[in-house]
Amino acid sequence: MDAVEAVSGTLAEMRAEFKERMSRFEAGHCSTPSKLASGGTSGLAQDYWAFKRFIFDALDCLQRQMEFFVRDMDALEMRGRRKMLLIHGVPENKNENTSLVVASVVQEKLGMGNFGTSDVRRCRRVGSFANKAKPRPILVKIQDVDTRDKMWYNKAKLKGTGITISEFLTKTRHQVFMAARDKFGVANCWTKRGHIYVLGPDGIRHRILSLGELRAIGESAAVTEQSPAAVPERSPAAVARRGKRGANKK
Repeated sequence: MDAVEAVSGTLAEMRAEFKERMSRFEAGHCSTPSKLASGGTSGLAQDYWAFKRFIFDALDCLQRQMEFFVRDMDALEMRGRRKMLLIHGVPENKNENTSLVVASVVQEKLGMGNFGTSDVRRCRRVGSFANKAKPRPILVKIQDVDTRDKMWYNKAKLKGTGITISEFLTKTRHQVFMAARDKFGVANCWTKRGHIYVLGPDGIRHRILSLGELRAIGESAAVTEQSPAAVPERSPAAVARRGKRGANKK
């Protein structure tokens, strides 16, 4: 995924560099007989603008293809995390058995008495020991999706315990989710099965996957907040004509 993002970044850099070079070229030749400014009529000018449009169209096409490719790769990676959850706030002890720790939390805090270590496919602490006062989260992969979903839907029982559960989002989706929380508030943003949901200012629930879709929520709300056009009043002449028609009917 990092390699794909690097290629996408390279395309963006190429487009910016080409645009900058074309601007310098145009600035240096705007006074020449070939009239390379917009609207030039010479054959050289026409060839130049056709070439420029072709390059920009090609770069835009490649950029869109990369965006689709990145989105598909992200969806595939998220599908592989479907059975995973992150458990935060569980006290950490040296030489602990994380499978037993997870089973204890699920049984006692989530009320799933039948849950055992056999339901855990694998689990481990993630992150560094940079903050020893704060325990590292536990990344756990459950054997089946139904058990994982039951844990997710029971997470409200953890309120007041200091323990929380979150989905193991991809890097891209995590960035979008954090940006959404910063923009619309924690209470208006949540995830479900790897999808990001935002309650916009318009009161409508939006499902998003990218920063562009996140920005579009605010833009659509701004459009709906515009005041309606004023209804034009009828002219006195029109009112008078209507009055005459009414008098003739009597």
